[in-house]
Amino acid sequence: MKVFDRLEALLDAGEPQAALAEARTLVLEIERRSNVVAGAVDDFLIDLMTLAFVAEAYGNHLAEAAHKLARRRLSKVRLLTKT
Repeated sequence: MKVFDRLEALLDAGEPQAALAEARTLVLEIERRSNVVAGAVDDFLIDLMTLAFVAEAYGNHLAEAAHKLARRRLSKVRLLTKT
């Protein structure tokens, strides 16, 4: 589960633009066994893109809600890949 540890570290680093670029590469390593997992990965990437946009447009201090949502989506992907 090194992929998930790295993705969590990227989210916590506080640089959403850099996280987005690396996350796109890392999610390719997640096995998409079903449409549910593939959808969850896509949702995570969309939330991460939203986080990057909000942070860039309004500053990191206003991006906290998007950050929480991205973390929750990542947790969902992690849970779905364990089954």
